[in-house]
Amino acid sequence: MDLIFWTVADYSRSWERALRELEASDNSTSCLISSITDPETANFIFCWPIYREGESVHVQNSIIFLDGLEEEFNPQEPWRYVEARSLVDEDGNQISEWSTTVSEVRRFRESIGGQ
Repeated sequence: MDLIFWTVADYSRSWERALRELEASDNSTSCLISSITDPETANFIFCWPIYREGESVHVQNSIIFLDGLEEEFNPQEPWRYVEARSLVDEDGNQISEWSTTVSEVRRFRESIGGQ
């Protein structure tokens, strides 16, 4: 986790917003930024896309390549740049994924201070 552009508190606030975005709809996509440097000079952002399907939540590890975006990256809404959930990559390899529930996500969000 890079702490030059964002502080720990910035990551925490971003994660809280992202998890609330996920909780807002039964079928939603969100994104936790796991490491960010200044998007003005960076080439990519490390993140964990999160996909909600009803009560199930699926988390993957990913990179957002900033030079491939159609608009300027807004770190306040990273979910806008996450691709649709896929279970295999462009080479046909299975994408590593973790699964949990909305209840567990909510409990985690509350534990980091987001009542």
